[in-house]
Amino acid sequence: MKRYKIIHRTYYNYSKPVTLGEHRLLLRPREDHELRIESFKLKSIPEAKILWYRDVEDNSVALVDFHQKVQQLIIESEVIIQQYNENPLDFIVADYALYYPFEYKVSDKFLLSPYMVLPNQASLQLLNSMILNLFDRSQKIQTYTLLQRLSAYIFKRFTYNVREEPGVQTVEQTLALGSGSCRDFALLFMETVKCLGLASRFVSGYLHAPLMSSQVGSTHAWAEVYLPGGGWKGFDPTIGDIVGADHIPVAISMLAESVPPISGLYTGNAKSTLDVGVWVSKL
Repeated sequence: MKRYKIIHRTYYNYSKPVTLGEHRLLLRPREDHELRIESFKLKSIPEAKILWYRDVEDNSVALVDFHQKVQQLIIESEVIIQQYNENPLDFIVADYALYYPFEYKVSDKFLLSPYMVLPNQASLQLLNSMILNLFDRSQKIQTYTLLQRLSAYIFKRFTYNVREEPGVQTVEQTLALGSGSCRDFALLFMETVKCLGLASRFVSGYLHAPLMSSQVGSTHAWAEVYLPGGGWKGFDPTIGDIVGADHIPVAISMLAESVPPISGLYTGNAKSTLDVGVWVSKL
């Protein structure tokens, strides 16, 4: 078991006083048999009442409704977790899914269908061309080997860039530029997996990078694929490897653009600036 401490600070500064509306926070890690929350603190300036709920994909969402005028908004979360996913390869894929291609069972396919929606026609053609570089479709290949090969291919083929602007690049943009951020690579991986007929979803969270633990970091993103017998398994094309104990998931979604850590509204004739700091340290 490993223990991590994550501090996530967000500062919004406004050129003039504005009235804050409702904000939606996705900052609490997802608890399961691999991850336990030891402590969690969430505060804001100005202070406001926080209401918690689970959304349709079982993410912990904090709703904060300020309804007051400010020139600065500060949101800070501090969490200590226990991470048990120290051996990410310790799982067994069902016999029928051990080699690709395979078909999900009918009952699973019905539930997984939202995570299998194919991209638009333009993306589909580009991704099918990329898939030709990964393996020979006339031959069987171990499913895990194929997914790991795709993750490594994106890592080696594309240049990583830190992008401060919100949103996710389209598949066409990432392929044309040959570069992107972690969220862009996660979407590229997801859409490619769907072209293979498998279910995939987007994950946002944190990554413990030992060489950068004392520096200001940022949130991270990767993708998960549903493997019969093994469940949802994460792959991180930004590092070209399977997801392990250093990855701390916060929110999952079938849509890459729908799980920003903080989203909300304000009214007023003012410009805004955003500063974010994330520190992930091993305890």
